[in-house]
Amino acid sequence: MKHGNQELIVGLDIGTSKVACIVAQTRGGGREAEIIGVGQHPSRGLKKGVVVDIESTVQAITRAVQEAELMAGVQIHGAVVGIAGGHIRGYNSHGIVAIKNKEVSSEDVGRVMDAARAIVIPQDQNVIHILPQEFMIDSQEGVREPIGMSGVRLEARVHIVTGAVSAAQNIAKCVERCGLQVQDLVLEQLASADAVLTQDEKELGVCLVDIGGGTTDIAIFRDGAIRHTAVIPIAGDQVTNDIALGLRTPPVEAEQIKKLYGCALGDLIEQDDEIPVPSVGTRPPRTISRRILGDIIEPRIKELFELIQAELRRTGYEDMVAAGVVITGGSSKLEGMAELAEEILHLPVRVGEPMHIGGMEQVVRNPIHATGVGLVMYGLHNQVVTQAEPLRLPTAAANMDTSFGGIFKKMRSWVQTSFG
Repeated sequence: MKHGNQELIVGLDIGTSKVACIVAQTRGGGREAEIIGVGQHPSRGLKKGVVVDIESTVQAITRAVQEAELMAGVQIHGAVVGIAGGHIRGYNSHGIVAIKNKEVSSEDVGRVMDAARAIVIPQDQNVIHILPQEFMIDSQEGVREPIGMSGVRLEARVHIVTGAVSAAQNIAKCVERCGLQVQDLVLEQLASADAVLTQDEKELGVCLVDIGGGTTDIAIFRDGAIRHTAVIPIAGDQVTNDIALGLRTPPVEAEQIKKLYGCALGDLIEQDDEIPVPSVGTRPPRTISRRILGDIIEPRIKELFELIQAELRRTGYEDMVAAGVVITGGSSKLEGMAELAEEILHLPVRVGEPMHIGGMEQVVRNPIHATGVGLVMYGLHNQVVTQAEPLRLPTAAANMDTSFGGIFKKMRSWVQTSFG
């Protein structure tokens, strides 16, 4: 998008607990981005990252986009959209082709990527990404940029990400119902990695854990490339549900209690800490020990990190992530999260916040915006930009004409029905 003489990139994170829209303006000849608008609205139409209510999702996207448009002063026509959920699958594949003219061209790279893509996937799944890990020319391994190099045989190792066709179609349908174009569909943990990981971490070996509302998304990097992706169906919503049941309080209040007083590690809670708990119905609120809340949260978070540890062991990457684990996403803000993760995983753990981006730094430097900022950065690296115009707000007079027009139509309809 163009804003004056500048191009704009829009990231749309459609999550289980919230929809976030982030607008960024490119600078430095399109090499850097500066955030100029942020919009956010609670999401009610998704479950575990998948659309279950189109109307609610459309409403949440519309509100988030309008908020971002007002802040940025531009009209949004398209966005880079995130996709996540239990339907996501990751596969490592391998392709080999003969090099034409004894020098690798972009056509050869395209052919070897197509050869690596030729794997059998279920009919209800669609390829979202083909991510190169490394190329090999004849017997030379570890080649990252093969174009222009001499050789006879070109091989490629890639990571293929697939998702349910219906899930992708429903997300696209919701975005298009809001009058927006889906410029690209991006795996959410891949976007979050762009925002919160350093190049050194990707080279050494790192496990990114994006803990959202409905799912926890995992991405493992090594030697600068993505090696493994996985989804665990335990996240912030399960913790909220546990609190609601354990403390007999409404889910909305349970979410607030989690945000204000939640702690993943009971040892960090003072013995005499007490918290207010609203009751269900007309019963009066109560005061309980914060330790009780900790006893509810800790087992669920422990279960989550034990599943992450099992995933690392199953795939053989437990000893290959020298840079440790980076946790991000809204639920990573829970007190004691990193400490408990270190205790279970026996690896260094840090909470990842978006970096490498300018503009409204104070607003977006928050794990909750990791995916949204990452989508903008993905758009920047892949030059996903479109035209945009300044935002035109309807005038009071226009609103008045419309409303009077509506009233007149209703009156005419009523007269025709009653006396026609």
